[in-house]
Amino acid sequence: MGLILGLIIGGLAGWLAGQLMKGHGFGVLGNVLLGLVGGFLGGIVFRLVGLAATGIIGSLIMSTLGAVLLIYIVRKIKS
Repeated sequence: MGLILGLIIGGLAGWLAGQLMKGHGFGVLGNVLLGLVGGFLGGIVFRLVGLAATGIIGSLIMSTLGAVLLIYIVRKIKS
């Protein structure tokens, strides 16, 4: 996957995660970082449960779920 496409998917995944977690967006840079870290975390979780993400939609879903998990973990640590 190209760098530009990865950044776009990261931004979308971060924004979607913010919306799903009843929050708000984290700004363009924050969304991209959240989505990229979420993609890494989602990849680990997907491998652990025996799933694989293929294509752009699969990558977006995996990154979004990873970002949601990341937001959840950060909120639990903060509280």
